[in-house]
Amino acid sequence: MKFTRRAVLGAAGAAAFATLAGCSGDDEDDTGGGKAEDYSANRDGAMDDYGLGKQFTAKAPLTFPIMMYSNAAYPYKADWLFFKELTKRTGVTLQSTVVPGSDYNQKRSVVVASGDAPTIIPKTYHPDEEAYIASGAILPISDHLDLLPNFKEQVAKWKLEPDLDGFRQQDGKFYLLPGLHEAAWQDYSLAIRTDILQQLNLQIPKTWDDLHNVLKAMKQAYPDSYPLSDRWSTPPQPGGNNLLNLVGSSYGALAGWGFQHTVWDDGAKKFLYAGATDQYKQMLQFLNTLVAEKLVDPESFTQPDDQAKQKFANGKSFVMSCNAQTLVNEIRPSIKNIPGATVLKIPPPTGPMGETIYVSRLESGLMISAKARQSKNFVALMQFIDWLYYSPQGKMFAKWGIEGTTYTGSVEDGTFKLASDVNWGGLNPSGTKNLQVEYGFVNGVFVYGGSTKLLNSQFPKEELAFQEVMNKRTNRPQPPPRPLNAEEREQATLWETALKDHVFQNTLKFILGQRPLSDWNAYVSELKGKNMDKYVETVNGAYDRYKKAHG
Repeated sequence: MKFTRRAVLGAAGAAAFATLAGCSGDDEDDTGGGKAEDYSANRDGAMDDYGLGKQFTAKAPLTFPIMMYSNAAYPYKADWLFFKELTKRTGVTLQSTVVPGSDYNQKRSVVVASGDAPTIIPKTYHPDEEAYIASGAILPISDHLDLLPNFKEQVAKWKLEPDLDGFRQQDGKFYLLPGLHEAAWQDYSLAIRTDILQQLNLQIPKTWDDLHNVLKAMKQAYPDSYPLSDRWSTPPQPGGNNLLNLVGSSYGALAGWGFQHTVWDDGAKKFLYAGATDQYKQMLQFLNTLVAEKLVDPESFTQPDDQAKQKFANGKSFVMSCNAQTLVNEIRPSIKNIPGATVLKIPPPTGPMGETIYVSRLESGLMISAKARQSKNFVALMQFIDWLYYSPQGKMFAKWGIEGTTYTGSVEDGTFKLASDVNWGGLNPSGTKNLQVEYGFVNGVFVYGGSTKLLNSQFPKEELAFQEVMNKRTNRPQPPPRPLNAEEREQATLWETALKDHVFQNTLKFILGQRPLSDWNAYVSELKGKNMDKYVETVNGAYDRYKKAHG
């Protein structure tokens, strides 16, 4: 859903590459200073001249198993045009293990642990992959970058090496192949009823204090309402995943979808435990105030999406989390029966961190089963992945489909437009066929990252105006690398489970007033009792070690 989300999974066992056996080799790539990989036994089906600008086409028909995330907004269909055209162009058939989005993280953990994971495991957010490294379940993809010319070219052109360093482990390798963005971009924010703002003579809020005042005015005018009733409260993370992420980021805290266990203190040059910082407490205090004043629906943190959307559609609430797609596809159609109702996605309100954002240019990405390395089709697999996920041609296909069928024109020269009968994200409202639902394009399993021009091609004018505002904000730097060794990672994973559960449970209690913020010091002591200090000491030790070794 969003490339800044984080989820911490338990340790898992070895993954399986269908019909194949064997373990990953010991060769290292040029980044590790070791000997070059020998692919002489792994080239069946591969192109001899694959490279930049080349369409990948397997020399013989191939099938690659993939774990397929089925999005509720566009449920998986085996007969999508995407799959048919992909096989036509590449000679590759994807054998899908279909998993509903709501079960994806848990299912992924189970199948990897059981040895039944498909070859390609997409929709993985760093640092999820770290749970699988010690067991040898996933491929150290950085050993094989010479097989990924488009990936390498974009990393160099967009100067993403420092970002990738944050994915590297103690062995200097990285195990997740992320989506690459030319520039940082922010999508998720808040939708607000602009007709209510006009009615009450209110301006679009620019800060969280502004929003607080707007909500109070709405509550005064509509006392039976909860002005903000939110969605995206999916377990196991704290309810209000997007709301906590937005508010937390503006306070310098990591929360909701953006939660990580540690946050970098640039002044002290060390990591702190994110759920115990003053910034996290300040975020909780603000949200608790909104709930206590009955400005935010307490059900925002537990209710299903449909319930939140229904309240907005019925005029029981006026503010709700959204992104560009949900604004156009869900929220606007839902209020069409409210006379004069209008809604807009506003830039995320700012807080103590000022006009900044905290967004990685690396998106969720792929894990590859370690056993794939022994496949006779391994080189072809890497070429296929490089073309589909990283070549400009593959990205254009995965996002927009087939020229002349689903779109015309070019992204590069600005002439791109959807076909007359195709719609997506409000780009062509008269279109009767949804590009995702009917055809399977713009699917989050296959569309990661890309150039700014490609990104902007998906936006109507109002979203381009939103992005113009966001582009003026400073993107705060990502934290430095702090890779754990195998022993540290195993221990840290155990600590993380207890720490995360305690942070998430108490986050909701503090926000909802079920636990007073005067208990903050007691809460921090409870985290210490769950090895918080040892965890942070381990992370800072890893940072010091990496800095000493790599500068």
